[in-house]
Amino acid sequence: MVCSVVFASEMDLQAFKQRILPVQNRLFRLATMFLRNREDAEDALQDVLLRLWSNRQQLDTYQSVEALAVQMTKNLCLDRLKAHDRQKGVDNADLGSVAADQLSPHRQAELTDSASQLRRLIDQLPDTQKLVLHLRDVEEYSFEEIEQVTGLSINTIRVTLSRARQRLRDGYVKLNDYEANY
Repeated sequence: MVCSVVFASEMDLQAFKQRILPVQNRLFRLATMFLRNREDAEDALQDVLLRLWSNRQQLDTYQSVEALAVQMTKNLCLDRLKAHDRQKGVDNADLGSVAADQLSPHRQAELTDSASQLRRLIDQLPDTQKLVLHLRDVEEYSFEEIEQVTGLSINTIRVTLSRARQRLRDGYVKLNDYEANY
């Protein structure tokens, strides 16, 4: 009797590994995008994986476990940001990393500054715009996949994405025009 229980648990573990672990990197990048801190993102990912594991028997009732995991990650990150009400740290390792021997120090500084400006502008976007932009442009989700994750219609996703990109473009141009005119 004990052997069959252990065997069933192993099968659950195998199914969990096959369904959840392939999306682990996406969940981590999403958590990092929201929390801007590697350690906080790792903690959030661990909490999401633990919650998914605890509810593994109900996962078959969901149309897309990946969409559920993304939604859980987003909600957990937003809850943590609200609960802590703190300044987000910036992890400079994720954007603008270019091999040092390929660019001049001046160009490296420009790219680092541009990446930093974009990070600040992205941080200022409303959460829905930030999420849709990340899922589409970073994770390369299709509109249908974003629809599953967010519950938004495809038309709403297109409008949200367009507004987010326009806001980033306008903010970036404004920052650089201001600096050029000073």
